[in-house]
Amino acid sequence: MHLAYPAVLSALLFCTGLYGVLARRNAILVLMSVELMLNAVNLNLVAFDVWLSRAAEETLHSGQALTLFTIAIAAAEIGIGLAIVLAVHRNRGTADIDKLRDTAERHDPDGPDPDALMAERSDEAQKAEATA
Repeated sequence: MHLAYPAVLSALLFCTGLYGVLARRNAILVLMSVELMLNAVNLNLVAFDVWLSRAAEETLHSGQALTLFTIAIAAAEIGIGLAIVLAVHRNRGTADIDKLRDTAERHDPDGPDPDALMAERSDEAQKAEATA
């Protein structure tokens, strides 16, 4: 088999995963797209390892070993990612990334503190009641 076939397939998988990361709003679909991108990289690693082992007469298979590490890291990433998504879904009621981003941007650390504004308003109300 030529090297071009797995390389083209890997490029198509990676582009599909990249589109999924950029276009999807659901956090679980974004995680699945990241997994698709990692699998495209794994396919490239194995294909180039086989191609280089035929050319160099060496059988170290470092690409395949690196692929196993990548699969282990991807499994840990998806486990932690799903745990975070489930925790956020329980707290916020949605896994929509745009809605989560909107709720995170509501609190402006440089702006006035809403609790301080409420305290000032209650102080002003108490002063107005005392003078009336």
